[in-house]
Amino acid sequence: MIDFRSDTVTKPTKEMREAMANAIVGDDVYMDDPTIIELEELAAKMTGKEAALFVTSGTMGNQLAIQTHTNRGDEIIVGKTAHIKNYEVGAAAVLSQVSYHLINEENGMMDLDELRNGIRGNDIHYPDTGLICLENAHGSGKVAPLSYMKDVYNIAQEKNIPVHLDGARLFNAATYLNVEAKEITQYVDSVTFCLSKGLACPVGSMLCGSKTFIHKARRGRKMLGGGMRQVGILGAAGLVGLNKMVQRLHLDHENADYLASKLSQIKELDVDNDRLDINMVFVKSSIDFLDLENFMLTKGIKISGYKGEVLRLAIHNDIKRDDIDYLIKNIHEYISKHSHE
Repeated sequence: MIDFRSDTVTKPTKEMREAMANAIVGDDVYMDDPTIIELEELAAKMTGKEAALFVTSGTMGNQLAIQTHTNRGDEIIVGKTAHIKNYEVGAAAVLSQVSYHLINEENGMMDLDELRNGIRGNDIHYPDTGLICLENAHGSGKVAPLSYMKDVYNIAQEKNIPVHLDGARLFNAATYLNVEAKEITQYVDSVTFCLSKGLACPVGSMLCGSKTFIHKARRGRKMLGGGMRQVGILGAAGLVGLNKMVQRLHLDHENADYLASKLSQIKELDVDNDRLDINMVFVKSSIDFLDLENFMLTKGIKISGYKGEVLRLAIHNDIKRDDIDYLIKNIHEYISKHSHE
């Protein structure tokens, strides 16, 4: 099957599988798994932070960051369309017992005046503002510029509030901006990024921050049942991801542009060219996407990720130009078939 649903569907590469099979491991709870130690040191270096922690998922990384930065009863500032707010099962309210202060966003970027006004003052009626959460690249497909990251960080520093970045696709954002990841993360106190999306690893994310922050987060990970043993088997894939797969992400972006250009030639489809920063293409149409999905399954193609009338197509390491051409061919076939019904 050719799978356009998400970059989470990537299969580990042959090099990753070999590295996993040959990984030197220890007990990570005792902090003596050499492969994980190497991975955490590399992740910290690439994000410009003092330390890092391997976690099972981006959601775990984000929730550990919230738990570590905040106190019970705090409020966290987060964009209305953020993953942390909408796609993490309300975990911040359950695990950290914090509430959300939602800020309007445009292309994933919160209005700075609204953000500043959303920071609570010293009033007994108000919760404390414990954390500001950003997302870059954003799930909408947009990348926030460095200037925006800096503006938010300056506001946070004025008020002595930490900033956490949900950087699930951090390296896609860095690729788009043509900078190293640490140029983005210099404007946050902690960051989570996924190994299991565009970097093609089977499992895992990294949480990065100061040594004090990571020491506390490690305790929180244990509390959540995330203390792992010979996890270097997974960490070995992560090392390949950071050392090899980051450098090829531009190919996914180029293939996404190629897909968008081909789709734009189909009059029944409306491609959102304003959301083409990374490896995803968003399409609107009067076509019944559920029916199209079922048709594509008969052709060996998986699509989904649509909300209402929006179809999201994700490009990743397992998608080649020929696969895109095959998708386009079958979209033409579907439209032609239905136009004659």
